[in-house]
Amino acid sequence: MESDTTIRRIKPSGSQNYEAQGNDDCLDGCGNNGYTSNPKRKPEVRLYVLRESLAASLVCVFILVLWGLVHLSLQQLVIGKPTGDFNAVRARRHLERITSVGPRPVGSQENEVLTVRYLLEQIENIRAETAAGPHQLTVDVQRPTGSFSIDFLGGFTSFYDHVTNIAVKVEPKAGAQHLMLANCHFDTVASSPGASDDAVSCAVMLEVLHSLASQSTPLLHGVVFLFNGAEENVLQASHGFITQHLWAKQVRAFINLEAAGVGGKEVVFQTGPENPGLVQAYVDAAKHPFASVVGQEVFQSGIIPSDTDFRIYRDFGNIPGIDLAFIENGFIYHTKYDTADRILTDSIQRAGDNILAVLKYLVTSEKLADSSEYRHGNMVFFDLLGVVVVAYPARVGTILNYMVAAAAFLYLAKKASLPGNGGGRYVRRLACATVLIVALLVTLLGRSMFWYNHFYSSVCLYGAAATGKMVLIHTLAKNMYYGGVRLMELGNLYFDVSLLLWCCSLVWLTQRGLCSAYVPMLMVAFPLTTRLLLAKEFTHRGASVKYSVLYLLGLALPYVHFMFLIWVVFEIFTPIMGRSGTEIPPEVVLASLVTLTTIFLSSFFLHFIYLVRSTKWILAGLGSVFTIMFLLVSSGLMFPYSSNPDSPRPKRVFLQHTTRTFHNLQGQVESRDSGLWINSFDYTGIQHITPHIPEINDTIRTRCREDRPFCGYPWFLPVKFLSKKNWYLPAPEVSPSSPVEFSLLSKEETSWGTIKMIFSAKGPSHMSLYLMPHRGASLSTWSFGDGTPQFDLSGEYFVFYSHGLDAPTWTFWFEIQPPRDPDPSGPEGMISVAISSHYFFGEDQRTAQLEEILHRFPTWAFPSSWVSTYDMYRY
Repeated sequence: MESDTTIRRIKPSGSQNYEAQGNDDCLDGCGNNGYTSNPKRKPEVRLYVLRESLAASLVCVFILVLWGLVHLSLQQLVIGKPTGDFNAVRARRHLERITSVGPRPVGSQENEVLTVRYLLEQIENIRAETAAGPHQLTVDVQRPTGSFSIDFLGGFTSFYDHVTNIAVKVEPKAGAQHLMLANCHFDTVASSPGASDDAVSCAVMLEVLHSLASQSTPLLHGVVFLFNGAEENVLQASHGFITQHLWAKQVRAFINLEAAGVGGKEVVFQTGPENPGLVQAYVDAAKHPFASVVGQEVFQSGIIPSDTDFRIYRDFGNIPGIDLAFIENGFIYHTKYDTADRILTDSIQRAGDNILAVLKYLVTSEKLADSSEYRHGNMVFFDLLGVVVVAYPARVGTILNYMVAAAAFLYLAKKASLPGNGGGRYVRRLACATVLIVALLVTLLGRSMFWYNHFYSSVCLYGAAATGKMVLIHTLAKNMYYGGVRLMELGNLYFDVSLLLWCCSLVWLTQRGLCSAYVPMLMVAFPLTTRLLLAKEFTHRGASVKYSVLYLLGLALPYVHFMFLIWVVFEIFTPIMGRSGTEIPPEVVLASLVTLTTIFLSSFFLHFIYLVRSTKWILAGLGSVFTIMFLLVSSGLMFPYSSNPDSPRPKRVFLQHTTRTFHNLQGQVESRDSGLWINSFDYTGIQHITPHIPEINDTIRTRCREDRPFCGYPWFLPVKFLSKKNWYLPAPEVSPSSPVEFSLLSKEETSWGTIKMIFSAKGPSHMSLYLMPHRGASLSTWSFGDGTPQFDLSGEYFVFYSHGLDAPTWTFWFEIQPPRDPDPSGPEGMISVAISSHYFFGEDQRTAQLEEILHRFPTWAFPSSWVSTYDMYRY
């Protein structure tokens, strides 16, 4: 019998009494579990209730140990010793050379000349070195031109001209009929050296190319290594390859290498569509597996505002593939901090080992010859701490899920006479009340995003509030509502409540055909099995220490995997809040995520509340943590941003020195102005910038002119719905050396009653075209994509344009149906057409005014700046 220092027995009385028993054995009738003695009943065994401190310690140690295992697995980048097939040191040298030229936006010398020259030199060296082997290398530099529409960022149309692709085909000297595609991109956004996004992938691909070409045994199939030079321009170069290149018709599957963070492990977060063979190839071949079907379904839901070349190959090429990406440290993604020194050599080694092994597996497999033959449903796949990948067909998962759900419902059906279920009410109260009120208070106090640089402070604030509310509700229920119910029975009840809720989510996700249903399946199967195995121990001894420890051990595997998924969620979404615009309140998002995490993690700990003698010290501790953290946050000590070089958390600000010109229906200049147009891409706006640069304040905040395309401002991408708060500081006019030349070439009425208008435009490598038909008018056809105008954004159309070197004048046309009854209150004419030009590099990128204000920004800010123009015309 355990000593009374760790457990307490339940006293014999009709109502619950939690007074200590001292060190004596028992009073008369001890162990009757809360009921008055009855001579006609069998004597009950002694049942024990845990001490509050022991219960809290067990749960805390359990969570901390599993959280530590998750982080330990993330730091273990390479398992075992490298085989030597992939040389990470040589790949690092490639990475450093590629990033040494700085940012590489499309159209720049750095992207179109310097990087291309280096890649071609290295490819030629590999070809010369492996010429005597059984393989041949063929190199083709493609400069495609094309257009397409995409439902990304609300939807828009893209047009590209003379962008760059370097395609390298490795095949047996006798040739190959079927090809595997490996894709990376070497271009970057204008403000980042792009080490992780995506130079490291190209460096890895160069070394994988070297290794495959050096194989002494001929490959069964060929591999195309595509180094594409226009991914950041919303996936243009990959579209040019898959829709226009001769080799594209032979491609049977692909691997895409991407980044949404900097360094760490590369994770498989998309596969398919419907090709279990590719997942199985990764499972069988990858040396350091890291994969999750949950990531795939979350990413494809559109919640994450990002996309990759995977979409282009899937939608326009109709070929299956695997999408891999680095996801750690997204705080510095697309910033100046994305440098080669932040990527560990072990990260390069593991990525190279995995990609080389998977490519070898696929190009020596008969299955690649007709990958369509193996398209028979999706796969459920996930790794366990990066050691092993579990994968099985989704149809098997459906059967397994329903079997587990049936077992759980059968277990619950036998206990249907237990007291009513209060779990659903608890979830609603917890999710909708206390924690979100705290989030609102933090926002109103102007302390939003305090957790951006202090993540665990959000756990202390919102997690303590959520856990405290949960414990308080159940403590009150135990003491007031369930006064006549045995504690052991209550413990059973709330285990069953948790099991039922997880079981319902399992059935719901399975019915929706989501592979992620494996998560609730694990959260039902393991607790249920553990509970059944420990039923005798619990019945005979109650909440003994032995029962509690074994119970937690039974939950270890599903919980450690679930905590890994929690890490992924916060690792992705916390940095995203720093670039998700001014309209999404990040406190509500993060508080909701913390609350949901608390609900999910606590689900199978709920019954411990009913098996402890008291919860007063737990509540006091949680209350103290919450109060202290709330005071620290309210006082402003938790500043959201940091310029610490080891762990920067920059605030992203976009500045354009722009000149805007507006023409009336007669072609005359109606108005003209110039200024610094400022966008903050997080919820705090400019509140932290104003103390450093006082003239940037809310007195210069803009308003949207609904009668002008895209409010009359030079949006680079159609994201005005994300950032409705922006500022316009008057400044001198800009005068780029190569100003945009825009003209209407012809305007004629067609025989079917539309007006056809042909335009020409010549300007920098990046331009945006905005079309806004006036009320009653509509676009019927145009020269872009398949000819059908798509993705009407509140009456507006957005066309994104970019070109490489030596591009000709851009010529395009559209047909518009004039309004039958023109709106007298609206703008003149039938359509407003505007074009903006963006100077991302070279001498036109900077002005004296930009340089002066950039130097005044605090070190924790990351301002991206360039020169732009905006010209609007009425027709």
